[in-house]
Amino acid sequence: MLVRHLFYFVTLARERHFARAAEACNVAQPTLSAAIRKLEEDLEARLVLRDHHFVGLTPEGEKVLTWGRQILADYTSLREDLSRLRRGLVGTLRLGVIPAAMPSVSFLTSRFCSEHPAADVEIQSLNSRSIQRGLDAFELEGGVTYLENEPLENVQRVPLYQERYVLVTPREHPLASRASVTWSEAAAQRLCLLSEDMQNRRILNNVMGSIGLVVTPSVVSNSFLGIYSHLQHGDWCSIVPHSFSYMFGDTPGLVAIDLVEPVHTQTVGLVLSNREPRSPMAGALLASVLESDLPMDFARHRAA
Repeated sequence: MLVRHLFYFVTLARERHFARAAEACNVAQPTLSAAIRKLEEDLEARLVLRDHHFVGLTPEGEKVLTWGRQILADYTSLREDLSRLRRGLVGTLRLGVIPAAMPSVSFLTSRFCSEHPAADVEIQSLNSRSIQRGLDAFELEGGVTYLENEPLENVQRVPLYQERYVLVTPREHPLASRASVTWSEAAAQRLCLLSEDMQNRRILNNVMGSIGLVVTPSVVSNSFLGIYSHLQHGDWCSIVPHSFSYMFGDTPGLVAIDLVEPVHTQTVGLVLSNREPRSPMAGALLASVLESDLPMDFARHRAA
């Protein structure tokens, strides 16, 4: 009963609306309200501020929310662990992945799914700050993000590969025949880049700033698909991670050119909550990642 009541309470804190929380829990609103009141009675504390509707959480409610998320995560892990003894790992692996690492994530999930065929995978495209919040709130089992630039806190880090950068241009662009292009030359092009709320863009800004340049793109987007669309249908160029060439490298009309002076790299890796015992999903993901070799996977993909 306590687990169910905690689930209702955590859902209410997320939805901040009694009717939406009841719908998310698949119960009637009076049932959810009664469960919240019973939880308050059991804990001898007022948890929710009400005025004919949800107003917010009390200080005690904020404490219970933190503990409730952890208790629910541990309860889910317990059920997964028991189920794993009977029929293998079941449930959903929830991963937060920065947009720049999306081209690489299938190398990890394909291995994980091969080893755990009864498990599902849910991938969310998130910035690094949202991955931190998801791990802290037990809403994610793991994340794929930058390990050195704006590092996350209270996490275990597992390096996956070194990201470097390329200038993508139309095939008829004057630079398209070059083997490499300097960052200074790239900054002078008509650029379409990620918006500054994305960590990848902040990395590019720092690289440009280190050589005394300020980049001024003519188009910004918070999605690499938005950038790709402009590359396909205009005379824009873009600076993207080299891993994107494995997705778009065979696209007619586009060329990827190595960026030099400087040659800049960033470590992309897996992050897991630094807590024990680790959830079965997180443990299985870690074991799968430790057996992987993404640089080799990239090389095989390019050769194919």
